[in-house]
Amino acid sequence: MTRSPLALGLIACLPLLSGCVTAVVAGVGAVGVTAAQERTTGEALDDATASNEIKAKLLSIEGMGEVDVEVAGGLVLLSGRVDTPELKFEAENFAWTSANADDVANEIKVEPPGGLGQNASDELISARVRSRLIGSSSVQSLNFNVETYDGVVYLMGVARSPEELQKAAEEASYAGGVKQVVSYIRLRNERGQIVPYQPESAPTETNDLLGGFGN
Repeated sequence: MTRSPLALGLIACLPLLSGCVTAVVAGVGAVGVTAAQERTTGEALDDATASNEIKAKLLSIEGMGEVDVEVAGGLVLLSGRVDTPELKFEAENFAWTSANADDVANEIKVEPPGGLGQNASDELISARVRSRLIGSSSVQSLNFNVETYDGVVYLMGVARSPEELQKAAEEASYAGGVKQVVSYIRLRNERGQIVPYQPESAPTETNDLLGGFGN
């Protein structure tokens, strides 16, 4: 399996009352649920298999108890916290061992445990974001997974269009308590493959990525 780096498509500042939220675009339920998603039933099953495999391996290792795993469209998102850089690196290596992992986004933080209070706060933020996605007439909420760590919201899934992709990140940015939105939402190309979003005028320099629109 070839390890392909995540494509970084766009970073844009979305206005908030307390600053700006950065949207980074890079990219199993029952059959009745997957039929309503942009993922096919087979793709959803592959994602669930990868998620279960990786979670089982991480749970067998001491120090990985606060690592979260989400898989959508072959992209594995690792979030949460570990005590050492070595554990962070090890978690990513385990993620790559799944045959259904096409890309891995390692957002794990190296820091002490956050405690139940922090976890509860993040769960509340995730619930607020999901509520906004469900309430949006421009977004099919079933297309997206939401994970929150320390106020940073990670969006995954497959959007129907670039417009829906952008709208989902915008809606998430307006939820109470959100510090930042990091979007790994992807699109389906003309061949039917799930791929990272590539804007028509993608910036070429790292410094250019820090522009966008904001307050």
